[in-house]
Amino acid sequence: MTHRMFRPALAPVLALVLAGCATYRAMPLSERPNLASNIADLDRTIPASAGAPAQTIAVDQPLSIDQIGVLAILNDPDLASERGQLDNARASLLSATILPNPQVSLGFAALLGGPGASTPAYTASLSQDIMSLVTYRARVAGARDSFKSVNASLLWQEWQVAQKARLLALTVYSDEQTIRYSNNELSLLTNELGGVQQQTASGNLDLTAEAPLTAAVATAQSALATAEITQLSDWQSLNALLGLEPDTRFAIAEPSVAPPPSNVSELLASLPERRPDLIGLQLGYASSEASLREAILMQLPSLVFGPVYNQDTSDVKSLGPTATFDLPIFNRNQGGIAAAKATREQLYAEYQAQLDSAESNVKALQQQIVVLQKDYQDAANAVTGASSVANNAGQAYGQGSIDQRSLVDYQTTVLERQLDAVNFKTQLLSDEVTLGAELGVGLPKTLLAEHPISPNTTNQDQVTPQ
Repeated sequence: MTHRMFRPALAPVLALVLAGCATYRAMPLSERPNLASNIADLDRTIPASAGAPAQTIAVDQPLSIDQIGVLAILNDPDLASERGQLDNARASLLSATILPNPQVSLGFAALLGGPGASTPAYTASLSQDIMSLVTYRARVAGARDSFKSVNASLLWQEWQVAQKARLLALTVYSDEQTIRYSNNELSLLTNELGGVQQQTASGNLDLTAEAPLTAAVATAQSALATAEITQLSDWQSLNALLGLEPDTRFAIAEPSVAPPPSNVSELLASLPERRPDLIGLQLGYASSEASLREAILMQLPSLVFGPVYNQDTSDVKSLGPTATFDLPIFNRNQGGIAAAKATREQLYAEYQAQLDSAESNVKALQQQIVVLQKDYQDAANAVTGASSVANNAGQAYGQGSIDQRSLVDYQTTVLERQLDAVNFKTQLLSDEVTLGAELGVGLPKTLLAEHPISPNTTNQDQVTPQ
């Protein structure tokens, strides 16, 4: 009768317990690559953030280097795999906030006989680890800062991927210009060599007239082949960042980079408040501080406390508290404290080194930009001057004042000056792009790519440098 009464009440309790348990679901690995063959097949949606609606990057027109950087964040395969770090940090935070379960101990001794014995013996106790309560606040604070540090580090990784994609897109565009000018130069030299060869065959020129042109054509062919191989390698690297097939191609707009900011000193002063890597190191250091406090608290004896109920064989009943604790004779958590202090010192040095490196890089880039601006201006002026001379030479050739070889020399000089200008401009734009990233400007302020394992991640989990 009693068992029947308990069964209806026990069923809901068991159902509630089972409902709170985690369940296993298989997640088989993919059996095929996931590379896209067309840029339109990529994830092109920028998530909504800070009140701004979601946006989709259009690919039916040439893409800017900034758009390509965002596409790399959204689609880079390596970046997607690294987001498991965020789930691990979230799991660690969850573990830190959960107190250990109370321990229940039950004992029963059947009555076999003896003087004064009349009933079986029972023992029941309930105990709780008190040390987990003492260290709770420090443990949770350290785990929370560690989670935020991982989040900031992931945002910095996104910046690095976007930065690499922007520079590669800039280089690919420059490669295209280099190949075009190299093709034009080779075409001029090849036509001139063909004319000289005809004159040589007719006996109007001797064989020595071909030698300089043959060497020039060979040099131009080698330069063109090198430029084509370089472009192929740059395209493959860019496609790898975007998750595209290596042979996929798309249009890149003429690169446009914002001029270097005028308030570099102010941006440097506020760098620790804006750059995700520095923010991540600060949070990591705060986590190490909390871990050190926890380690110091762990010097206290480990204490387990709770009530105990006893009934012996003579039917004597007792109830009272019991405490179990360590005697801190040998182990006073010296190892844990030493490890926590060493970690804190290491993070302190890493943060200082990163801060010094950031300022050094910014100042070095400023100096390089000043030099490259002058070099590019000189190269542009040289192009203008060479083009003017080549135009005059074309008029002189039409009047019969100079021969075709001299005209070709003037024309190839223009092309070589244009190549110099392209190279200087590419270096200048690359340094300006890098300077912006070093100063923490011009890139997304929150995580853009969706988390592959926890798609319900909210903006509350994202670090937003101010």
